[in-house]
Amino acid sequence: QVQLVESGGGLVQAGGSLRLSCAASGRTFSSYTMGWFRQAPGKEREFVAAIRWSGDNTHYADSVKGRFTISRDNAKNTVYLQMNSLKPEDTAIYYCAARPGAWGTRVGWYDYWGQGTQVTVSS
Repeated sequence: QVQLVESGGGLVQAGGSLRLSCAASGRTFSSYTMGWFRQAPGKEREFVAAIRWSGDNTHYADSVKGRFTISRDNAKNTVYLQMNSLKPEDTAIYYCAARPGAWGTRVGWYDYWGQGTQVTVSS
């Protein structure tokens, strides 16, 4: 069982930066692939980024590639999403998710979810 709690969301102007954190409980955190997803009002939840358990393999949605960076600290049971050059279209609730095994982009592949943190980017 893994419990996830996101933090770090807020209101930022376009071009600004935010760093999201996701604190995980559970002794097997280091064996899980961790992902970030987001959901804007009226839209489906979409994949943003994922990182393999070892931290040596990361994947990004095309819309955030070059602007966002996912990382993890297994000693702290925490995964991060550094978001730079934010755009108004990045406005959404951001969710942390975990799954054992390989990374994936599908919402249904992830077994555990946090409650989400709101990110609002003003123009």
